[in-house]
Amino acid sequence: MREQKTVVITGASDGIGAAAARRLRADGHEVVIVGRSPAKTRAIAAELSADHVVADYTRLDDVRELAATLASRYPRIDVLANNAGGLFAARAETVDGFEQTFQVNHLAPFLLTNLLQDVLLASGATIIQTSSVAARLFGSIDLSDLDNPRDHTPMKAYGAAKLANILFTRELHNRFHPLGLNAAAFHPGVIASAFAADTSSRAMGFLYNNSFTRRFLGTPASGADQLVWLAETTPGEAWVPGLYYEKRSIAARVNPQSTRDDLARELWERSAAMTGLRS
Repeated sequence: MREQKTVVITGASDGIGAAAARRLRADGHEVVIVGRSPAKTRAIAAELSADHVVADYTRLDDVRELAATLASRYPRIDVLANNAGGLFAARAETVDGFEQTFQVNHLAPFLLTNLLQDVLLASGATIIQTSSVAARLFGSIDLSDLDNPRDHTPMKAYGAAKLANILFTRELHNRFHPLGLNAAAFHPGVIASAFAADTSSRAMGFLYNNSFTRRFLGTPASGADQLVWLAETTPGEAWVPGLYYEKRSIAARVNPQSTRDDLARELWERSAAMTGLRS
């Protein structure tokens, strides 16, 4: 019989997150649904008889409130799945003054994870980042250009943010694995969902929003497979902490920047300063 875990999944009101929540709930775990849309988040929570919290990642104050709510309700969190993210049509700044793609995909989950640090450490938690092969195909981290004000394109911004997810995983491991935390990032595959509904990229729009091409994409359930696997299995036995996975295996091809400890450390420091955290 599986050990029952408390699993918090962000971006769980649709797509991969909702599919993972259904699987984990069916397996007997306590699942907490976090989503941006109040109606969709409530609907998934009601379907699964699960708790839910609404938070908009374009507002860091929402992330702070989310962390406070989770910490007050759950003295133990076994798994935090940082799954929320998106690919956006054009460069836009949030109310916090950061580029939207970078904030939603990296800064918000970075802040949430750090604000929950005490609970996660006490729980010996697993922290999972939903990254993407876009980190290798389009990603490049320039510490002087994290907000992408120069030569912005949707895929450049998204690739950099997904690369940041992998570097965040690496630095989480370096800092906190000796204290009992385990972290992993994964590519879910190319999935038919509402993920790229707002993109202005012709290639991405054709791939994700065309009725013909969508027939050849993976399902949200298949995309959720690795998230569920990482959440339910034992780190150090089923998988090696601190790394990036594709198809339940350590990725054979990665962006060279994703293996740099110095870059992971400096990205952490910059992210902490941007979100008002002490290093």
